[in-house]
Amino acid sequence: MTDFLTFQTFITPTLLIIMYYIGAVLIPIFSWFFLHWITKVYKTEIETYTPFKKTFIGSTAFFLCFFSLEILWRVIFEFFIAYFDIHNALMKLT
Repeated sequence: MTDFLTFQTFITPTLLIIMYYIGAVLIPIFSWFFLHWITKVYKTEIETYTPFKKTFIGSTAFFLCFFSLEILWRVIFEFFIAYFDIHNALMKLT
């Protein structure tokens, strides 16, 4: 308890992992809403395409957004967790 009160032990690494999984679940939902927003904004341009092209473009936009956000999300959290691991390693040296 003393380590926690004097900030020798951090709770942030555990919270980071929890936040990562929450975000990893919410990213597909965000990607789906982004796809619907894009189709609403560019409705007149999309109507000129055939049904196959609409499906292909929509699926490609969804998966591109989804995979890009998932990778970015993972890299951000790996950076934060590595930062705390470096801190722990430095604290062991002292």
